[in-house]
Amino acid sequence: MILPSIESPADLRALSYEQLEQLSLEIRDFIIASVTKTGGHLGSNLGVVELTLALHRVFESPQDVLLWDTGHQAYVHKLLTGRRYGFKSLRQRGGLSGYPNRSESQHDWIESSHASTALSYAHGLSVALERRRELAGRGGKRHVVAVVGDGSLTGGMAYEALNNLGHSNQRVVIVLNDNGRSYAPTVSKLSESLTALRLNRTYLSVRSGVRRLVPRLPRLGKAAYRGIDSVTTAVREMVTPHTFFETLGVRYVGPIDGHNVEALEHALTSAAQWDGPIVVHVLTQKGRGYGPAVSDDLRMHDYKLSPRVDDDVVAQQSFSQAFSEALLAAAAEDDRVVALTAAMAGPTGLLDFETKYPERFFDVGIAEQHMVTAAAGMAMGGLKPVVAVYSTFFSRAFDQAHLDVGLLDLPVVFVFDRSGITGDDGPSHHGLLDLALCLAIPNMTVFAPSSAAEVEVMLRTALSLSAPAAIRYPKTMPRPFDDAVGEGLSARRVRSGDGSLCVLALGKMAPAAYAALERMGEDAERVTLYDVRVLPPDPAMIDDAVSHARIITVEDGTRHGGAGTLMVSAVRSRAQELARPFPTTRILGVPRVFLTHDRPDHLLAEIGLDPDGLAAAFTRLLNDEPEFAPAAPEAPRARFV
Repeated sequence: MILPSIESPADLRALSYEQLEQLSLEIRDFIIASVTKTGGHLGSNLGVVELTLALHRVFESPQDVLLWDTGHQAYVHKLLTGRRYGFKSLRQRGGLSGYPNRSESQHDWIESSHASTALSYAHGLSVALERRRELAGRGGKRHVVAVVGDGSLTGGMAYEALNNLGHSNQRVVIVLNDNGRSYAPTVSKLSESLTALRLNRTYLSVRSGVRRLVPRLPRLGKAAYRGIDSVTTAVREMVTPHTFFETLGVRYVGPIDGHNVEALEHALTSAAQWDGPIVVHVLTQKGRGYGPAVSDDLRMHDYKLSPRVDDDVVAQQSFSQAFSEALLAAAAEDDRVVALTAAMAGPTGLLDFETKYPERFFDVGIAEQHMVTAAAGMAMGGLKPVVAVYSTFFSRAFDQAHLDVGLLDLPVVFVFDRSGITGDDGPSHHGLLDLALCLAIPNMTVFAPSSAAEVEVMLRTALSLSAPAAIRYPKTMPRPFDDAVGEGLSARRVRSGDGSLCVLALGKMAPAAYAALERMGEDAERVTLYDVRVLPPDPAMIDDAVSHARIITVEDGTRHGGAGTLMVSAVRSRAQELARPFPTTRILGVPRVFLTHDRPDHLLAEIGLDPDGLAAAFTRLLNDEPEFAPAAPEAPRARFV
């Protein structure tokens, strides 16, 4: 076994290519064994084993800067940088993050769990190192390397960075990991030979000299130069897809076999000597070495364990499944309904829609900004666009939702999956901002189902509106408290109290609040509970709430500027209108911190949003005791290297 002897990248450099081949097999076995126990991104990491080995043999991390985009393809990088033992608790509290993490290792520079950012980081770091005279070839020896791919080059931000890198001629090595989700030209022996030639410094030097001298030849100089340039250009155009990159001022070489360590090392070593931005195009196979990952890319991209259910483990429909079925039903009744996704058709429940209505399905790649404005255009043209996106990724397109949809008051329906505390994927994937962002958009209606059964009702209502709307639901499935379903824009009163306390609970917090009342004994009889369902809040609910002595709001989003703030503001205005005293109020939600990765129920308990914590909060308010704020589990602080 070779893997147990690898504690740092330096341990790789003494290995033969035969030993590296054996090590690649061991790494794949290790990752398969780990991820199938803990869950995580399997296919993308199995595809970058040889590439990661080559990167760490050619470059000296962390002296050289290695940036991973997308970050979920960095498991092998973690394994080679001294974190093998942490895989036992991958994506669990106290264990390894599923993405690069600055607090884990000096080898992690960014926490790139949102795609298409690494090239911008690389541009900035290259500028900073150059000014400090540390950049290779420009006063120092340090390199900046950005590994992009697995879809990250479908994001517009990546192209903005490419444009700037080429324009400024910043010295950055860009490794394009092409595993079938990005640019994929044909590989041939001729292209491999020309790639080797294009990387050869002697060839480049001679070619430059010839191009300088030939135009000076008497009579035939200019014609000869044009002939040489035309021939070399024609050959290159036939073989390599360099045109796009080099038009931007970024050198292109490739494609390279991404599973041949020796070829990768040669290409990377030569690319590191290029004085400017250069793309090394690498072809890899996603899921390599594991049949199920190769044959079922959608499932094995992110290997999932059995879904977790809050409190009781029962077989029930998930929110994503409910949305999928509701959307199909809506589309069958109205051919104006279309669906959009940003490379997340499977996770957001759109695969069945894509199969049945391919001409009404639009996957824009990792391009949330474009997706939202395209949806605005569709709505402007009379269609009924439904934009399905993870809550955390919606923040990337807030400007478009605000001004391209909201300002024009267009009927675009957003569906936010993974809202609230999501758990395993950590700070970058918790969906804590969608409520605050959407409620800041005038005329936006936000729906929050407390059960999967509510999704169809809410989708139908949202599609009937003439203004923007959003439906947000969590990854986990709450324990249902009854079989009732609301309707329209009305809140639902779940139980009535004696006027002492009114609880306004949103989405999955309604079942949690109901469970809290079950723990309160006789005190529960004093509490009125509302399943808020929709925001802005139902005026009838606000009128009832104003009649109570105390009000407490509960949400699983940020409590700063979120749903609670809006509801308390509505209560204050209504109390003034009715000349009634303003009730004592509390807003419960997620504090203003970056939460670490852990199971959602554990995180909710630590911030007092589980049934026990809510019961305690309700009891304190009933007894007019001071508010208690539990310490929030912050994400580890970053290490700066």
